[in-house]
Amino acid sequence: MKKFILPALAVLAAVAAPMSASAHRGWLMPSHTVLSGDSFWVSFDAGASNGVFIADHAPLRLTPQSLQITAPDGSAGAAANLMQGAYRTTFDVEINKPGTWKIANASAGMNASWMLNGEQGRWRGPQAEMAANIPAGATDVVSAFSANRLETFVTLGNPTETVFTPTGVGIEMVPVTHPNDLVAGEAGTFQFLRDGQPYADADIIVARGGLQYRDNPEEMTVKTDAEGKVSVTWPEAGMYWVNTSWRDPSAPAGGGRNGPPANSAAYTVVLQVLP
Repeated sequence: MKKFILPALAVLAAVAAPMSASAHRGWLMPSHTVLSGDSFWVSFDAGASNGVFIADHAPLRLTPQSLQITAPDGSAGAAANLMQGAYRTTFDVEINKPGTWKIANASAGMNASWMLNGEQGRWRGPQAEMAANIPAGATDVVSAFSANRLETFVTLGNPTETVFTPTGVGIEMVPVTHPNDLVAGEAGTFQFLRDGQPYADADIIVARGGLQYRDNPEEMTVKTDAEGKVSVTWPEAGMYWVNTSWRDPSAPAGGGRNGPPANSAAYTVVLQVLP
């Protein structure tokens, strides 16, 4: 059995845990991550599935508001040829400025529920608009904030770090090792933040793609240290799905879709490890 080698920054929690058949995992996978030249078109596949990067369940529903393409100079890039199919969404991005680009699908906002005239109402949207969308006379108002981020990185020429500046909202990753400089057999180190602070003692799931070609899922859960850092030595080249999530432990059971909304955050990054 192949195993991940974890230095002192990480604590192994589970080895080769099987993927849950009921947990559909979102992913945003680039066709290339390391490029040379003056300009290059990169294609992206986005979907949700049981096995990561296997388009067999549902497309990722992208919108111009949620899809964020950030060039190395901080300017906004644009998606071309955006198309939603039966099991995946695809789009292209022209990588035409040197440095590291961030391609992300991110959303953050408030969930609210209330009772009015014996019926339950619900609303989701920007925090600044919540008060105006809760009707007068509503009772049993419950509200909470949620933030979700799914991202990947592409570098043209020499790698840069400008796109890694955290926003301080939800869970984010600040690389110690550049995400486009990952090599099989070498350690990659990353720091995770939650609302701008170190996300300590957090479970980080690491799963390698290509599950349809092997019996071993090669999935692990590792924990961040007190500084929110985790380090993994990649056993094989390939595409990797890295995910973590948080839910307010004081929130009532059944919050969210089936009950009062809960404070929550989730983060996923897709990384390519080169031979």
